[in-house]
Amino acid sequence: MKYSMKYNPFGIVKLFEEEMASYTGAPFAVAVDSCTNAIFLCCRFLNVQTVTIPNKTYLSVPQSILNAGGKVHFEERDWSGIYQLKPYPIYDAAMRLTSGMYVPGSFMCLSFHYKKHIPIGKGGMILTDDAKAAEWLKRARYEGRAEKGYWEDEITQQGWNMYMTPAEAATGLSFMQDLNMHNADLTEDKGYRNLEEFFKL
Repeated sequence: MKYSMKYNPFGIVKLFEEEMASYTGAPFAVAVDSCTNAIFLCCRFLNVQTVTIPNKTYLSVPQSILNAGGKVHFEERDWSGIYQLKPYPIYDAAMRLTSGMYVPGSFMCLSFHYKKHIPIGKGGMILTDDAKAAEWLKRARYEGRAEKGYWEDEITQQGWNMYMTPAEAATGLSFMQDLNMHNADLTEDKGYRNLEEFFKL
């Protein structure tokens, strides 16, 4: 006979989401396993077609767009901390984390890589003010499952294995204890390479 737990370990993921939503000013926050997959899920939800991004950004961004079924267009664009995946309301905010940063009407994708403000090692978050989108994203990150027991659930949508683990969420919460209200944008030490070198699109 197995032990019946009093608390669901995934409850701490919800706590981390709630703290991050409060900190950033977003109505909803959805924890995932990386910023890369946060961008992928947002692109899938919005069914992106052609997406315009800076030609100098992280390598996984165009890959996420392509994997979601979109096409990538590169442009020369200076940016700091955050940029939009035009024309969609998706923002790569991997290099920014400061209080009240949420842009209304948007999907903001955060990173908790070990070089970031919350250095969990790996992890990401999607900020949104769209309740229906938040529900879709929560199911999509977890094989289409809802936040309930497996045998009680009814699978109604496609999903992926992109959820944040309780251990990662607990680490994130612990780092938030020392998080400043306002933080400067991060920068890439050596800058980003021109992705047009790799993607002949």
